[in-house]
Amino acid sequence: MDDRTSLFETTRCACLASRRAARRITRRFDQALRAHGLRATQFTILAALRLAGPQSVGALADLLDIERTTMSRNLAVAAQRDLLTLRADPEDARSRIATLTAHGRHTLETALPTWQAVQKSLVEELGETTVHNLHQLAGGPCIAPLPNSSYEPQNQDSPA
Repeated sequence: MDDRTSLFETTRCACLASRRAARRITRRFDQALRAHGLRATQFTILAALRLAGPQSVGALADLLDIERTTMSRNLAVAAQRDLLTLRADPEDARSRIATLTAHGRHTLETALPTWQAVQKSLVEELGETTVHNLHQLAGGPCIAPLPNSSYEPQNQDSPA
């Protein structure tokens, strides 16, 4: 087998294909969420805080499988925009706790229908099986309430 034949295998690289797909999907969400002043990552962080309640930077990074330094930068930007607050953890002064603000909650609720429309469109394009397989590759639900979560589902008609 010559080198060119072996190298041809790299054109079907699962890593590259998944990264390209992730970038394309992210761009779709980013473009749609731009109307709300959000990017996909920011929306995801707000949703995670809404579902899981206040979290340390480390716990949130683990929950979303994002590097802690990247999470810290994302949270600092969101805090500057009053989407969340960062305060010292009373149990560990080295750690900070992220908490969704009223403005962050409102932004999330306003952006949710836009996110849902993009999600629905992608599921229709990719198919339920492909989306299910993506979740399996990701290790299950991307955001899940944590055991110490303060999240209580709200009826959409009830006041927040």
